[in-house]
Amino acid sequence: MSDNFSQFMRGAKDGFPVVIAATPFGLLFGTLAIENGFTISEAVLMSALVFAGASQMVGIELFGQNIAPWLILLSIFAVNFRHVLYSATLGRYFKHMSKSQQAIAFFFMTDPQFAASEQRGERGEKLTFAWYMGMAIPLYVFWVAEAWLGAVFGSLITDTEALGITFLLSIYFLALLMSFRGRSLFVPVVAASAMSSSIAFLTLGSPWHVSVGGVFGILVAACWPTRKREASEQ
Repeated sequence: MSDNFSQFMRGAKDGFPVVIAATPFGLLFGTLAIENGFTISEAVLMSALVFAGASQMVGIELFGQNIAPWLILLSIFAVNFRHVLYSATLGRYFKHMSKSQQAIAFFFMTDPQFAASEQRGERGEKLTFAWYMGMAIPLYVFWVAEAWLGAVFGSLITDTEALGITFLLSIYFLALLMSFRGRSLFVPVVAASAMSSSIAFLTLGSPWHVSVGGVFGILVAACWPTRKREASEQ
């Protein structure tokens, strides 16, 4: 068994719980897409090309309204802005990859992919392309397939909100967040992000609060060590 194959299979094993956890969201997207006027092929194509659950949910809610296309794109970008931050963080682990491999890896980067990759890097394990794709490919294939299943059979569910499936998204992201609770700046960064995001939600509205919260969390993380050093020198 080659090292690349073993790394790929390890990635697939590490990603299996994510595939299971993401299943309700993939099905829900397909269902909501049909409810908002998408065809089955359009729902599947969006999952295949965008591959970002939160921004896909935002997109389908806006497509059916009388909103300029550039505003829809800007809204999706606002939700996905965190991926720019993810890329900057994981870039140091991608240096050994070729440019084409980096481009592919960044396309397949999702929230759980980032969390698992960051934790692997913190443990001192090499973030190989084979491991990364072993986790990414099954998640991608099942995500697209779930969009199709939701689009085809979602009409059998008359009231998606009554099931409370959308609440699972909050629990899912909370679980990802808590996986970083061991870091020294966890509390101040989360507090700054939560406060700024809440204020932005009340003033700017959704989905801008997502980007604002991310930016303020980064600012606290970047400035905190400097302030700490300055205090110790006085």
